[in-house]
Amino acid sequence: MVQFKQPVSVLVVIYTAALDVLLLERADHPGYWQSVTGSRDGRESLCDTAIREVREETGLDAAVYSLTDWQAQNEYEIYPHWRHRYAPGVTRNTEHVFGLRLPQTEAVRIAPREHLNFQWLPWQDAAELVFSPSNRTAILELPERVKHVR
Repeated sequence: MVQFKQPVSVLVVIYTAALDVLLLERADHPGYWQSVTGSRDGRESLCDTAIREVREETGLDAAVYSLTDWQAQNEYEIYPHWRHRYAPGVTRNTEHVFGLRLPQTEAVRIAPREHLNFQWLPWQDAAELVFSPSNRTAILELPERVKHVR
């Protein structure tokens, strides 16, 4: 039986106190940089999805840092070249945005099947580099959002 991805996902902006943002380069599209993303598995909570995806994609344990549900959702059309991962007829996804604050930059262990590289960038540079409009918006909101996290 084919396992399709759920059209419910998380976007986790990982950042430091200095507002440096972690970006990952997609293995299936070199040159496409993004924050941690991933679809919900089964009936797991969105917070559990965020924790799992951070661990799978970076090796970091999000539970030991400050993980915040930003209470923001984005609904968008799934790029045609990724629709084969979803059930037939599914064309839209709802993405839930989280922030994960680390005290400082850390080396991460990327998942080689998913990512080629990682880098930490100042938030303005990270916002310019990401390919996803919703990822860009989340990063641009970072300075305002961190005022409420301290």
